[in-house]
Amino acid sequence: MGLSHTVFMRGVPVAALAAALLTVPARAELAPASPFLPANAQASDAAGGPSGPLELRGVMETPEGTSYCIYDVAKKRSTWVGVNEAGHDFTVKSAEPAGEGVMVDYQGRPLRLTLHKSKIASSGAATAPVAPAGNPSAIASTVVLNPSQADEQRRLDAVAQEVRRRRMEREKAAQAAQPGQAPPSIPNR
Repeated sequence: MGLSHTVFMRGVPVAALAAALLTVPARAELAPASPFLPANAQASDAAGGPSGPLELRGVMETPEGTSYCIYDVAKKRSTWVGVNEAGHDFTVKSAEPAGEGVMVDYQGRPLRLTLHKSKIASSGAATAPVAPAGNPSAIASTVVLNPSQADEQRRLDAVAQEVRRRRMEREKAAQAAQPGQAPPSIPNR
């Protein structure tokens, strides 16, 4: 009788034990505070923050006054509104002077919305491209539209000279990387 026969024969008491464990009531205790919020966050801040039904996405000064961009998460739509402007599912009741937050009446309950933080960070100011070392314009300036035999020879000589110059720079860098050896002298050509 192999191993599989003994497992099935002894599996009967295991099934009875599993059924007995399933009859024990399971208790799940909820955490008193959300582990996903900062320790000093209040419930009202969380309700109107990025995980709430509305988000404050922007503030703009206009000739008519300050406008606030309120984003409805469920509808995936944003609207620019002023304080006490009617005609929407929400009404901006008041705003902080610095423009970092507003109090909104949404479905009969007050929500405090803080300015939504961008998830994309700038990598800094763009820099101009760096020109390659040497004089690549010397090679480019030797190219002509319909080259003669002499023009082509001058262009090939310029390419060969640039290749020699780059090889010398590579050799110089390799020598400098090895301690205790003097860098090679570069002849004038």
